[in-house]
Parts: sequence; C-alpha cells; structure tokens
Amino acid sequence: MSEQNTTDETPSADAPRGTTLSRRRAITLAGVGVAGVAGVAVGAGALVRDSDRAGANEGVAAGAVPFHGEHQAGITTPAQDRLHFVAFDVITKDRAKLVALLQEWTAAAARMTAGKDAGVIGAVGGMPEAPPDDTGEALGLPPSQLTLTIGFGPTLFRDAQGRDRFGIADRRPAALADLPHFAGDALRPEISGGDICVQACANDPQVAVHAIRNLARIGMGVVSVRWSQLGFGRTSSTSRAQDTPRNLFGFKDGTANLKAEDAGLLREQLWAQPGDGQDWMTGGSYLVTRKIRMLIETWDRTPLAEQQQIVGRTKGRGAPLGKGDEFEEPDFAVKGDDGEPVIAETAHVRLAHPAQNDGARLLRRGYNFVDGSDGLGRLDAGLFFIAYQRDPRKQFVPIQTRLSRHDAMNEYLRHVSSAVFACPPGVRDAADHWGRALFG
Repeated sequence: MSEQNTTDETPSADAPRGTTLSRRRAITLAGVGVAGVAGVAVGAGALVRDSDRAGANEGVAAGAVPFHGEHQAGITTPAQDRLHFVAFDVITKDRAKLVALLQEWTAAAARMTAGKDAGVIGAVGGMPEAPPDDTGEALGLPPSQLTLTIGFGPTLFRDAQGRDRFGIADRRPAALADLPHFAGDALRPEISGGDICVQACANDPQVAVHAIRNLARIGMGVVSVRWSQLGFGRTSSTSRAQDTPRNLFGFKDGTANLKAEDAGLLREQLWAQPGDGQDWMTGGSYLVTRKIRMLIETWDRTPLAEQQQIVGRTKGRGAPLGKGDEFEEPDFAVKGDDGEPVIAETAHVRLAHPAQNDGARLLRRGYNFVDGSDGLGRLDAGLFFIAYQRDPRKQFVPIQTRLSRHDAMNEYLRHVSSAVFACPPGVRDAADHWGRALFG
C-alpha cells in the first residue's frame, strides 16, 4: 500500500505525538469523550489494559498503518487490541452533502491514521474565538496502529420506507442481502442495522475513541449515531504472527480463522472478485456484526468437562478434543469408549468447521465487551462478533443457521444485535475517497 499523502500539512496540524504521555493512563477520558458524542455505555472491562503498556513492545504497537491501498486497512491488518465501532443513520436527503461528507471523512481518516489531527488547523492551531477542528484528546499520542474501515448498509440504498434517497438503489449488490432471522435471535432494533458503519481499531482505546468522536463531529447535520460499541481484547488473530486470544468463556477463539498470509483463500473467501456483481465492490468485502451477550454467571458454574464438550476443544491448550495441539485438525469421526463421537455432534467446533459448511470460511475480527451490569447483578458482557467475507449468503448465513439450530453453546448465548455492510475496496490515493465508485 502507498504511503500517506501529506501535501495538505501545515505546522499547526502536527501536534507532538512522538511518545505516549501520562494521558494514556487517564483512560477514563475515552468514556467521557464518547458518552457525549456517540451514546456509548462504557463498561469497566473496556478500560482495563493499556495503563501498563510501555517499553520495547510499544514501538511496534504505536506505529502507523498505511491508509491508502488496494483494500481497506482494518480487515487483514493484524488485529489490534481495542475497538470502537459505530453505525450511522444518514439524516440528509441531499446526495451532494453526503458525498461531500465522505470526502471530508476520508481526508480526516488519512490524517488520524497517520497520527495527526483530524483537521488541518488541528486542536490548538486555530483562532481562539472559533471551535477547533480536532477535539484534542489524542494530542501527544502515537497512531497506535489505528485503522478506519467503512461500510454501507442495505438501508443506504433503499430505506425502511422503500425510498431511494440518493439514486443508488440499482447499485446495491445482491450479496448485501438482509440477514434472515436465526433461531434464538433476541435482536434489539435500536442497536442493529445502520446506513453507514465505521470500524476503528487501535492499540490504544483513546486513539480509537478520538477517531470515531471526530467523524461524528464532522458528520453533524448529515449523519447521526445510531449505535456504537466499545471492545477490548481481540478474540481472533488475523496474522500467523499473533497468538490466538481468549474470549470471556476462557477459551481460545478463532484458531481456524483466515489469516493475512492465506493469499489464495483470501481471494476465494474474503475479497469480492470481478464478476461477483457490482463493479464498485471489486476488491471489497462484506461485513457482518453480531453483538452476542454471554451468560457469564451460568457458564462459570458449568463443570470444566462439560465446557470442553460444548466447545469441542480443551480449555488450556485449545486443542481439538482427542488431539494435543491447538492447530491440529479436529477428527470428527473418532469415537470414545462409550461409542459416542469424541467431538460431540452439537459441539461448536464441529458445527462451525469449514468441513461441515461446504468449505465456507470467515475472517473474524471480534472483540470482548463488558457494558457494566444488567441491574440484576449479572455482567452485561460477551462477544462483539465481526466477520468479513466474500458473500454472506454463502458463508455467514449457512454457518449461523447451523449453529443457531444445533450448537450446545446456545444455552449460554443471546444474540442481541445484528448488521450487514458492504465495505468497498481501499482508497487508492489522495484523489480518491470513500464511496467514490459507488456515487461516481
């Protein structure tokens, strides 16, 4: 991917961000910033890890990810530790205003992912009598591998009333189909769907929150925040250089995930190809999000042996039952002394495996979340599931249909939100912008 374009720089836009300051440890500011702008419930778990992050590892974690390229960053990029995801509703009917916003957002995204202020003037470089064009809470912080990834929802093409507000209804890809109702869904409409989404991932939560806060600020009067979600502790690896993380059930998650190094599989399973449908999506990908609440307290009272049977892996090593290593292929045919399959027919790993789903695979980028408690003393916690793929109709939908009907883990899960978005290819250079091929 190409380097950042910096031809519009002014000295005032380059506030110092060379090293991490004590502000990084005052991480509660992230919650203050987002509560006023995006209506996020900030959970204790979302604010836990970065206070002690320092030393040699920070140089890598603090670097910049190139914004321009063939594909959007934030998909195969090695998964960062923090997430701020937001879905917007478009509140204008003026196509020109929406396109102008996408242009402005793109310029701001390119700057912020490079570790600079959202606007050219910046947080402190303007006239004292005028509002700054950056909110300032990331001053002094490095880029922290910030990526910003945009997607367009079905309702942008035709809204809930069936209106083609922006003259693009005929450009909706067939793969951007509304997701069906799955068995056990308990979806809340107010935290589902959306016209446009932006996924901000970074290794510092304040950097991710700063990015979303500024996009929401820039979009005032054109878009409004529909819902958003903070996440911590990635639950998948998107590179072979990363260890497999654990979810809030304590199990390794995403062992069989697609990886950035799987070039052939990425072409087959992740990136929209020429001839798939709408040309403007070639090189892009389709995103499904699901907020999955985990019934933590019930799970914590479940015996270890039963937990492992439900998952189909050992809790310690993460190996498939009957195997010794995490990355060994599970053997679904082997049976125990009782004549039953070692990996149960209802085990999660069996039902989700590509061999059980006509080879369909997903690139997952999920995050843990803790949004406080539910008023009954139970944690409002779980997995914010994020998965990219070439066509949800052939990948996520059949996999989730099977899981929703047969997975023993469903006893401990509640799916409360759902959305699908078309994420276009990358911004090629400074003359390009998010949505240019769609609206061009």
